[in-house]
Amino acid sequence: MAMAHGEVLLRFDGVSFSHGPTKPILKEASFSVRRGTKVTLMGQNGAGKSTIFHLISKELKPSEGHIHIKDDVSVAVAQQVMPMDQMECTVREFFARCLEGKTGKRVHDIDPKINEILEVVNLLAPYEKKIKTFSGGQQARLLLASALIQNPDLLLLDEPTNNLDKEGILHLTQFLACYEKTVIVISHDAEFLNAFTDGVLYLGVLTKKVEQYLGDYHDVVERISNRAEKEKMKNAQLAKQIQAKKDQANVFANKGGRLRMVAKRMREKAADLEEEKVDLQKEDKAIRPFRIPVVTTIPGPILTISSVTIVKNAKQKVEKVHVSLRKREHLLLTGPNGIGKTTLLEALASGKALGAVITPGIRVGYYRQDFSTLNFENTVYESLDQAMQAGGSLEGEERMRSVAAGFLITGDLMRTKVGSLSEGQKGLVAFARLVLERPELLILDEPTNHINFRHLPIIASALDAYEGAMILVSHVPEFVEKIRIDQTLDLGKY
Repeated sequence: MAMAHGEVLLRFDGVSFSHGPTKPILKEASFSVRRGTKVTLMGQNGAGKSTIFHLISKELKPSEGHIHIKDDVSVAVAQQVMPMDQMECTVREFFARCLEGKTGKRVHDIDPKINEILEVVNLLAPYEKKIKTFSGGQQARLLLASALIQNPDLLLLDEPTNNLDKEGILHLTQFLACYEKTVIVISHDAEFLNAFTDGVLYLGVLTKKVEQYLGDYHDVVERISNRAEKEKMKNAQLAKQIQAKKDQANVFANKGGRLRMVAKRMREKAADLEEEKVDLQKEDKAIRPFRIPVVTTIPGPILTISSVTIVKNAKQKVEKVHVSLRKREHLLLTGPNGIGKTTLLEALASGKALGAVITPGIRVGYYRQDFSTLNFENTVYESLDQAMQAGGSLEGEERMRSVAAGFLITGDLMRTKVGSLSEGQKGLVAFARLVLERPELLILDEPTNHINFRHLPIIASALDAYEGAMILVSHVPEFVEKIRIDQTLDLGKY
């Protein structure tokens, strides 16, 4: 089934793809997308949604089947994370690379184009400024702008609302609603998706196939959930019938003679019924409820901040503040994109923040929005093992594996390099590490980014109950509302 609107722009025809022999992503997947539609690509963390984008953009090739996309169709991808090799570029060089990469020709008079596209993503960015000096939120806007500036026939957006504040999300939603070309979006932000989605492509983590649904996002999610319920009931009825046939077969088999043949037929019938069972749409499993333990008790303040450096109109200035955090006190750090929130958290975590003192001997747990605190060359097992050593736990490997399983990290994932995980899985590894590190001061920079929406209430509950001192930056009000906040430091008011 193809979605309504114009001609078919993109078609997957029996496409199979694997990341090595143990990680199949697609098995004979077929679907099509019509020109001018806006489509959401759904599926749980690690199911392979970003891989589908790499197949469309021809960065990866299918092992079987064909991907049909006309030669004159231009494709642009807004990635989730700024590539390391772009960090030294200036803004002008960054955009020149995007445009030259598409045409192979040098682009002249690029500044007006940059100007126009930065306005769309609502970002003030001097052309000579280096990419690495921008905050995570600003880099997210630059990645988005790099795709939009190409004005592609097919725009692929991978978690585009991560790091965007409310205003940024509103801007993007309005832009997409008016964009007359074709868009495929991976996102966990239901409200954002519902504002423009015509249909959903659902990648089943068990079936490895892509199903197509028409309708807005809320409607489709409900239909998928209802279907999963019906399949569960059908399987339960079949399981009853299968058991009854097996019981009858056992009775007849014991009576011997001709009845053995009847028993054989009963067993065959049970096997046929077994075939009818449906591979259940395992809707994204939620992580297990967890707690981040705090071991030591420290009297008096854990952290005091007397001054902060903020950035306004591309100029730095130092402002006096009065923040003192004790055990069980949670601080929310707020302010617009680019004012210096991430820089402050980074400096606090490394112990180099001017105007801030962390009590000696305090263990700091730091969740970075770009996961650069993780060593991407380590396996997940090595990463969690290091966290457990840092936390001084004597409980051993069994405890580590139990914590990992709570975050859906089992089997092959433990042997996988951190750098090969999806962004959502890296986030879950980062949380598992915090549980094992047992920090007294917790610093969290946008902990909802890339994380499946089913996990967020459980993470919020763990942070709400956290007994140490905590500093939180988050642009997601529904998430923050679920967490006890004792103090707020708004960098935007200075």
